[in-house]
Amino acid sequence: MCNSLGPKEKPYKKFDGGGLYLEVMPNGNKLWRYKYYFQGKEKRFSLGKYPIVTLVNAREKKLQAQRLLEQGIDPSRNKIAKEKLARRGNNNTFELLAREWYGKKKDGWSGSHAKNVLHRLEGNVFPHIGKAPVKKITAPDLLEVLQIMEDRNALEVASRTRQICAQVFRYAVQTGRCENNPAIHLNGALKTGKAKHFPALDIKEVPGFLKALERNEARLFSRTRRAIRLSLLTFARPGEIRQCQWEHVNLKDAIWTVPGELMKSGRDHIVPLSTQSIRVLLEQQEETGRFETPWVFPGQVRPLKPMSDGTVNMGIKRLGYHQRMTAHGFRALARTAIREKLNYYPDIIEAQLAHKPAGPLGAAYDRAQFLDERKKMMQDWADYLDKIAQ
Repeated sequence: MCNSLGPKEKPYKKFDGGGLYLEVMPNGNKLWRYKYYFQGKEKRFSLGKYPIVTLVNAREKKLQAQRLLEQGIDPSRNKIAKEKLARRGNNNTFELLAREWYGKKKDGWSGSHAKNVLHRLEGNVFPHIGKAPVKKITAPDLLEVLQIMEDRNALEVASRTRQICAQVFRYAVQTGRCENNPAIHLNGALKTGKAKHFPALDIKEVPGFLKALERNEARLFSRTRRAIRLSLLTFARPGEIRQCQWEHVNLKDAIWTVPGELMKSGRDHIVPLSTQSIRVLLEQQEETGRFETPWVFPGQVRPLKPMSDGTVNMGIKRLGYHQRMTAHGFRALARTAIREKLNYYPDIIEAQLAHKPAGPLGAAYDRAQFLDERKKMMQDWADYLDKIAQ
């Protein structure tokens, strides 16, 4: 019957019954349609093109539509919703989802952390599963990607990349783009290496270190020595020291406010300045005042940029403390010595280290927490260093 229906000047319909009909177009196309009523309104539902959709197929599709109507569901709206979901699923590759998630999160991170996250995704993940629909990626698929990092012995990178992927998949689940987070099934599946700690001096070794810094037989630049001394006095992170700008420092109030974009937490952090720290900064200001530079510790060759991130570590190495001390090691040194020698409570020390408190207090972390106690502690620490240096 369907084969014998030829085209006419105008479209016409051949009814099968129950609202099902074949519409024959002037160009010869034959389209199955189903006429029905939903909430008192006449509507039409396309079932496909003949002969791709046979009469038997069309009748089965009509029955499926009738079942939806019995459940109070509009077949046309249901079809549109399914097509939209399918398109969204096919277009939602891991890379698209990851970049969308990254765009929402990056403003709350420090600049260095945001850079690291994107670097790990672009370098380690996107080349392998970036184009895959996120809902089709399985735990073995992701494990295979992470094992590539394991094979080059980048165990820490593999672990952190898994954590990043877990957050991307969690976001995909939350936004309805997939139903499963394969990363959470990989706990314990990766190799673990020994935890590596930054080398740090014992407090008994500090007098010798300070004498070596004072003698300067290594012939370090003055600003490098000051950067090392300020690292010891403030135990700020190396990146915070080298990227410190004069606009962040209030010499009158003896406060250095590290902006959130330099902090792991993404929040501003207050560093009280001892009189010894102020002295270092005034000396540095006198030296760099002739340059139009915003940096407290500008580069020796390019003063419009901050000093290199390896300058302090190289200076420590040239002082004779290679593999015994690092710029980051000043934090561990101060943490232990202030607790043991100056008897300050750990919470005060941790606040100055900008370590976010655990538990419910973590979310409400205040940059001014224990500020009065920290001001006293920082002066006591500087005085203690002067004392043991004698």
